[in-house]
Amino acid sequence: MTVPTLADLVAPIGVSQFFDAVQGRTHQRFTGRAGRFAELLPWSEVNRVLRQHRLEFPRLRLARGGEVVPTHSYAETVETRRTGPVSRLLPAAFAEKMRGGATLVLDSVHEMFGPVGDLAAQLEHELRERVQVNLYAGWGVTHGFDVHWDDHDALIIQISGRKRWRVHGVTRPAPLQRDVVLPDKPTGEPIDDFMLEDGDVLYVPRGHWHDVSAVGEESLHLTIGFNRATGVDLVAWLADQLRAEEVFRTDLPRFGTPEQKAERARELRERVAALLDDDVVARFLDHRDAQAPAISHVGLPWTATVDLLPPGDESEVRLLTPRAVLDLGRDTVSLAAAGKRLVFAKAAAPVLEVLVGAARHPIKELVEAGAPVLDRATVRALLGELVTQGVLAPE
Repeated sequence: MTVPTLADLVAPIGVSQFFDAVQGRTHQRFTGRAGRFAELLPWSEVNRVLRQHRLEFPRLRLARGGEVVPTHSYAETVETRRTGPVSRLLPAAFAEKMRGGATLVLDSVHEMFGPVGDLAAQLEHELRERVQVNLYAGWGVTHGFDVHWDDHDALIIQISGRKRWRVHGVTRPAPLQRDVVLPDKPTGEPIDDFMLEDGDVLYVPRGHWHDVSAVGEESLHLTIGFNRATGVDLVAWLADQLRAEEVFRTDLPRFGTPEQKAERARELRERVAALLDDDVVARFLDHRDAQAPAISHVGLPWTATVDLLPPGDESEVRLLTPRAVLDLGRDTVSLAAAGKRLVFAKAAAPVLEVLVGAARHPIKELVEAGAPVLDRATVRALLGELVTQGVLAPE
C-alpha cells in the first residue's frame, strides 16, 4: 500500500498552512473518504498481534468509564521455561470486557504493524520529531477516559467506524509534563462536539482538553503522538554544552563576598549570552535531529553476511534515521544520525542527498545518483558502510 504523507492527512490545506496556522494553535478536523485507511491496519492484523505477541500491562490495557480495567479480569499469568511468568489474554473474558464497553489501548503499534511503522517513519521525516503511534478500539457507549489533556501533539486517524469527540480548548497555554502549575480543568460546554468518521483525521495540540466516547458502534483509530521541541528543551541542552566551560564546572563561591558572588554571576551571564546567539535554535534543532534513535530494522539475512547488501540493484534499502542531518563542507560531506557523525569525501554528496530525501530507495537509484563520479562498486561500498554504522538496512 502507499503510505500516507502529512499532506494526505491534512488535505485540503497544504502542509505549510498546517505548520503556519494550525500546529500548536488549534484543533482541526480533516474529513476524508471512508475506507481510505483500511489497509493501514485491518482488523485481521489487530487479531494477529493479540494472538501472537506477549503484551504486558501497561502496553496493552483496557479502560472503561475513566478507569483502568484490572488486568487479572481478562488475562492470566503463565509460566514459561526460559522467560519466567508472562501474561496471556483469556479470549472469552477479554471479549466480554469489550462487549461491556471497555476500550482497548495498545501502545507503540508502529513497532508491530509494517504499514503503521512506515507511516511513523514518514511522519518523523516530515515533522522532524520522534513519533509514537497508539491504537484505540471499542464498541460500547461509554468513554474510556475522562476529560483530559495530553503533553504532546496528536494526529488521530479514524481507521474504522466512528467516535464522538468533544474538545474543550486550553486553560493553560503550552503546558508541560513537568510543569510548575497544572492546567485548571475546563468548565462549561465544549467548544466543539462532533463525530470523527471513518477516513477522517483530527489534529489536537498539546494542552487542549478533550474527551472521547464510543457511540455503540465499532471504532478503531490510531493516535500519532509527537513532542515538539520547546525553549525548556533548548535550555536543558545548553546546560549540557556548558559542561565544556571551566567557569561552569568551577564551584560557586558559597562563602565569598557579595562582590565575588556578583562577579561570578557576571561571568556566567556573559558566557550564556554569548552562546545564546542568533544560531542557537538552529544548532539545537540539528543536534536534536542528529541524536534521534534509529528505527529497529535489522535487514537479515544480508546484514549478517560479508556482502551486507543483496546482490541485485533492484533491491531496496531503508534509511533507519528519518531525521538524519546532512552537512556539505568544502571537501567533505557529513551525515549526522543516531548520535554519530559520519564523514565522507564530497563526491558522496549526491548519493547521500538522495538517501536522506525519503525512507526507501532501490539501490539502482542510488547508484545512478553517484554516476559518473562514483562507480557502482564504490556506491555499494558506501551503502555497506552505512549498514555497518546502523543507519541503513536492506529491506
